[in-house]
Amino acid sequence: METIKTRRSIRKYSSKEVSGQLLDELLDQAARTQTMGNMQLYSVVVTKSEEIKQALLPAHLNQPMISEAPIVLTICADFNRSSLWCEQRKAVPGYDNFLSFINAATDALLYTQTFCNLAEEKGLGICFIGTTVYCPKMIIDILKLPKLVMPIATLTLGWPDEKPPLTDRLPLKAFTHEETYHNYTKEDIDKFYAYKESLEENLEFLKINAKETLAQIYTDIRYTKKDNESMSKSLVEALKSQGFL
Repeated sequence: METIKTRRSIRKYSSKEVSGQLLDELLDQAARTQTMGNMQLYSVVVTKSEEIKQALLPAHLNQPMISEAPIVLTICADFNRSSLWCEQRKAVPGYDNFLSFINAATDALLYTQTFCNLAEEKGLGICFIGTTVYCPKMIIDILKLPKLVMPIATLTLGWPDEKPPLTDRLPLKAFTHEETYHNYTKEDIDKFYAYKESLEENLEFLKINAKETLAQIYTDIRYTKKDNESMSKSLVEALKSQGFL
């Protein structure tokens, strides 16, 4: 409990080696997570070579921890393995569709979170890289992913060389609903976002970017409609090329 309550994303890593034995143990233990139909619809590509990390760097918008972390894990939604198994056992797979992608992506993300929890319990540092679905075709090509395999999540992994401050979280009542979903009133929004909006670092963001509200930082700078639509198009194209659409 204390580990999860004090968890933080780690972007700087020491030179201490993460042993292959420890990594294999964590990857194996994480496989006990929930999975659809006990099919384990995921694969993990383990990257340690400097050459491949450098190749992956632009696919993740040149975030430095991709090249600086000892290990980069790319977790993929994988219906290729299951489909091959079916074909070799006189069964006809029907998993080249969007529903199958959603099922495999769910499996992959469940595995990812379980691995994160296990790794952090051992004292390792993790950073979840959200850019995996921004430029999926680059990652597909670099990692040589076959059809019915789609990159879903990326983790950088190593022993921490920093202890950044904890980031804020919304209060429990902001995201829980009793029995049915109850939409938010203006007063609810004001109350639930008051702390986040009052933080000194967020107020500084407003000054630096000449914005009136913190929400504008998200809509106008960080996650714009234009970028979301462009990357949505790239994601759909990648899903088509990988055989899920």
